Amino acid sequence: MIRAAVAAASALLVLFIAVPLVALYAHVAPAHFAATIVSPPALAALRVSLVTTTASLALTLALGTPLAYALARGRFPGRTLVDAVVDLPIVVPPAVAGLALLFVFGTFGLFGPALGALHLRIAFTTLAVVLAQLFVGAPFYVRAARAGFAAVDPALEEASATLGMGPLRTFARVTVPLALPALAGGAVLAWARALGEFGATIMFAGNLQGVTQTLPLAVYLGLESGELDLAAALAAVLVTIALAVVVAARVLERRAA
Repeated sequence: MIRAAVAAASALLVLFIAVPLVALYAHVAPAHFAATIVSPPALAALRVSLVTTTASLALTLALGTPLAYALARGRFPGRTLVDAVVDLPIVVPPAVAGLALLFVFGTFGLFGPALGALHLRIAFTTLAVVLAQLFVGAPFYVRAARAGFAAVDPALEEASATLGMGPLRTFARVTVPLALPALAGGAVLAWARALGEFGATIMFAGNLQGVTQTLPLAVYLGLESGELDLAAALAAVLVTIALAVVVAARVLERRAA
């Protein structure tokens, strides 16, 4: 009886997730998909998404890896507070995140006068898209990387040190390879979150075609303007990319293990 209830509940949830995605693909007419996906608006949105998510992921890896290692191994005042602050963007509504970024980097924001003096503009530019994606995506990587680093046996790092390897070489040759599955999984989550970002982007960067309009924003605009074929085609692209990335991450994790 219990097994049947568990199976039924599990099947309902899986179907709830799978059926809408199948319906999405079913709505995309193959005859129109190729023509729609190579249209100027679609190509522009795809280019912006690929460029910005690549940049935000690079920043996430460069800044998030040291932070994750410090949170996993370090013992310093305020560590719990830092840990909590890093997790905040996961639960803060994206629109709130976008507004907060605007209050910092906008024309009248905290850094607005300094940026204006340097003749720099961040809000409503492609850089704003990157920063919005970094804000919402980086915590997913830091959480996963922190767990991966914490799972590495310190004795292995100490053994590396006794063999003459310095801290940086030990980190690169011992710690990172052992934590690689967690790092790869976190990077995938961060990239996928950046790819699907909508609220913070539209609040902080706007929806300018070819400049700040990412794939999710193009889907929204297509729906608002009645171009359902464009919206469905771009949505299918997003789901396909996400599926491919998840499968690749699983393969990477198994090989690393």
